Amino acid sequence: MALIEDKIDQILSIDILKKGINENFLVGKPYYLDYSKAQILISDAWKHRAGGIPHGSFLLAFYTGDSDPDRKEALLLRAIAPSKLPTDNDVVSSMIEYYKDNVDITNGQQSKLDTFTRYEFSFSGLECRILGTFYKIGEEGKERIEFGADVENFYSANNYVVYKASGDVLRYIVNLRSKDDIVGSQYDFPIGKVRYSSSRRFQYDQEDVEVYINPKDFLGKRTALFGMTRTGKSNTLKKIIGATQEISSKAKNTQDDSDSGTDNFEGSAPRQKVGQIIFDINGEYANANQQDEGTAIYELYKEQVTRYSVLEKEGFNVMKVNFYTEVLSGFSLIQRHFKEIGESSDYLNGFLSINLEKPEDYDQDMSVKVRYDRKVAAYQCCLFQAGFSLPSNFKVSFSGQADINKAVRESSPIDPSKGISLDDAVIWFSQLWDKYDEIDYLKKYKTEKGKEWADEELKSIIIFLTRKKQAGSSSFVSGYHKLKPLIKLHTSVADKPFEDKVIESLRKGEIVIVDLSQGDPEIQNLYSERICRKIFEDSMNKFIESKLTNFIQFYFEEAHNLFPKKDEKDLSQIYNRIAKEGAKLNLGLIYATQEVSSISANILKNTQNWFIAHLNNEEEIRELRKYYDFSDFADSLVRFSSDSDKGFVRVKTYTNPFVVPVQIDRFLADK
Repeated sequence: MALIEDKIDQILSIDILKKGINENFLVGKPYYLDYSKAQILISDAWKHRAGGIPHGSFLLAFYTGDSDPDRKEALLLRAIAPSKLPTDNDVVSSMIEYYKDNVDITNGQQSKLDTFTRYEFSFSGLECRILGTFYKIGEEGKERIEFGADVENFYSANNYVVYKASGDVLRYIVNLRSKDDIVGSQYDFPIGKVRYSSSRRFQYDQEDVEVYINPKDFLGKRTALFGMTRTGKSNTLKKIIGATQEISSKAKNTQDDSDSGTDNFEGSAPRQKVGQIIFDINGEYANANQQDEGTAIYELYKEQVTRYSVLEKEGFNVMKVNFYTEVLSGFSLIQRHFKEIGESSDYLNGFLSINLEKPEDYDQDMSVKVRYDRKVAAYQCCLFQAGFSLPSNFKVSFSGQADINKAVRESSPIDPSKGISLDDAVIWFSQLWDKYDEIDYLKKYKTEKGKEWADEELKSIIIFLTRKKQAGSSSFVSGYHKLKPLIKLHTSVADKPFEDKVIESLRKGEIVIVDLSQGDPEIQNLYSERICRKIFEDSMNKFIESKLTNFIQFYFEEAHNLFPKKDEKDLSQIYNRIAKEGAKLNLGLIYATQEVSSISANILKNTQNWFIAHLNNEEEIRELRKYYDFSDFADSLVRFSSDSDKGFVRVKTYTNPFVVPVQIDRFLADK
């Protein structure tokens, strides 16, 4: 950490307007200049001396005219493409003639290129994007350097000289932050080094320039990692997770609910430990990972990690719900299941629309209590009939009314108020429905009360239980059989909802890994959405109560499997809500996938940090062009030469005003 602080101090001390002028890195002079682009005359000799001018490299254009002798500003440029010179046609013609003359077709005598012509041939044009302006501001002796992401004024092009940024000057530029920050604090962490191109003959001989990330860029923000498989997305994700855990370990972790407000920063450091939850589609974070040389997050942070799985296995907490005791949790999974598969019918819709939430006046109004208990008992009978295993000694209790009890079974009346087994409860509700139109008590109730004894919700449940859409009918529907696919989500032994345990771990600043690698797509969607919604609701409640909450970071590998698609318009969808509202709740969202076009536009529009690796088609590039200045890198993003390009990404962070090409450092176990 001391080494990083020394580097930061070194960057902060740079006077870029002085140190940026280095004759060894002179690359040319502009011959055209406007508010957005510059065209520069360059020569082969200058390019070679400066170590090449790769695509995307940063250049500084300094004004040398008399009207600004102190050089109080410099334009920041990015090399984009060759530019045509007015003399190019003549040069091309001369080259062709030279090539023709230089062909040996007679006696072996070849013509030689004269010095003047060689000099003329060495010049070419370079088009650059103007990214902004460095300038001095303030009283003399107290001046400071600021950066503006545009051009306030420009002079005639002949008054400028252009230099390639390198060393400390480049380090200053790529670590530029918004406002007056360059590198913000001791909590900044190195993410990689500047890399301009796949080919690196010149760069191997040049000084590595580190790129740092500020915690404020990630905590509570949205971050995207795009790129084809095996281009380094997982490595980058692990770098972010590891750095966040290191930053979190230095937080004070005050958990006092009396703290108010949502600003959980002291400078650039979080006031509380950061919770991290990883939705692990491939199992590479939760399990030993031979492919990446033992860098599974669980292996490195065992003391701070809790793992969950959809299957019961050693070392993992099982992600299942006791449908009998966790009534609301289980029923929400049922509702989500049928929404996912798109199944619909009148009696099924009636069942799915019931409200099993305990009424606020449950303990004050006996009538409300009786109806609610009866409804829940009937619902639990549906689970029992579908084959959901029972907790030990499980019974139900509800008011049945003596006349109804006797009418249901005259020989041996069942009294549900005393607590009965689900076998007896099923008999009670089934016989009630068969005789519903014949029981005198129910007929009298309807006449005197003006309404039926069984309300619409109870009827919907009984229909689902008995599989008879009409009382006393002899025809059957599927009913409770439709619940059988959900048995795999049920456990009879859970003592507490797993999502509540997840939130407790996250609030303590721990890492939670949800291993979804052995679940089918429906289960992956059910559990990921359920957990996210529960965390979101918990954070929203604390926000409404003005309680300070710690940062929680969501990580999604293969996000296209879970996130809404590009044209999804449902803003109530939980991932859209986290993207749009998560910032105020201290919820961060980090997601990785292959294609920009596979992600909802609502999420993309709210993403502040972008890490772009290799994209293999123009459609994805067209999508990417919509955001920031990635269009400058469109051509190079399509090219991918070999494994040596892994981790070569273009990075735009929240506080950095432009894209920086970076080679992400390898995530290693000892880092």
